[in-house]
Amino acid sequence: MSADNPVRVLAVDDHPIVRRGIALLLSTEPDIKLVAEAASGREAIQQFRAHRPDVTLMDLQMREMGGVDAIGAICGEFPQARIIVLTTYAGDVQARRAMQAGARAYLLKDALERELLDTIRAVHAGRRFVSPEVSYQLAEHVAEDMLTESEVRVLQLIAQGKANKEIARLIAATETTVKWKVRTILSKLGVQDRTQAAMVALKRGIIEP
Repeated sequence: MSADNPVRVLAVDDHPIVRRGIALLLSTEPDIKLVAEAASGREAIQQFRAHRPDVTLMDLQMREMGGVDAIGAICGEFPQARIIVLTTYAGDVQARRAMQAGARAYLLKDALERELLDTIRAVHAGRRFVSPEVSYQLAEHVAEDMLTESEVRVLQLIAQGKANKEIARLIAATETTVKWKVRTILSKLGVQDRTQAAMVALKRGIIEP
């Protein structure tokens, strides 16, 4: 790419200050141009359709529609979309979901400015990239059994402080079934109690805050 034919970028983040920071950073690069911004996943889909950017920077935690759902929707409509997740979350589960949805790269917001610029250029050229911190977590947990959808639901309710009896009512199951699911969850996460399970689940991105 060159100044005459720059990489066209869409920035998606629900924090205006983050979008301003991205705009300021990209404004100094003659071969990269910010063509549009969005503050939610739904708006990102609309802006992508309108501008067809070369590269999209996508946050994960946003109102209305999160980044993973937006990535899936965009890539479902535009399979060649090149999307970089730019997030504060280093959790391996979040990263796995984003990459499975179609993201080409997963970068943390505390990455050096040069790393972001290099990643934009690399993804535009067809390469993939995952932050070293996230790569380590992916490798560390690759052999683990994944939680089922129902186990994730129970884990969400545990994190909300719900007791087994209430969880059973909410998921329409017996209390015995819930106790069995809790034991399975603790075993899969390698933790000793419910509090640790909730903390690990939040850190790894299995559930959202």
